[in-house]
Amino acid sequence: MVLPGAGHVAIGEPRLGLTFVLFVMLFSILTFMTTTSDQSFIGRHAGGLFIWALSIPDAYRRARLARL
Repeated sequence: MVLPGAGHVAIGEPRLGLTFVLFVMLFSILTFMTTTSDQSFIGRHAGGLFIWALSIPDAYRRARLARL
């Protein structure tokens, strides 16, 4: 949960993990560039944090399906 994409790498899907990392960085930069400086850290990086939050249940679901 600490590193985005690490769960995907751990279950043997490194390409998907790298994709999540790249999208986290891309959306973090986009939201950082489009918000004002008076926003909080979370507000300025909300796009990347959203993709990061999506990667956690996705890795869990894929690991669970791979186990079956």
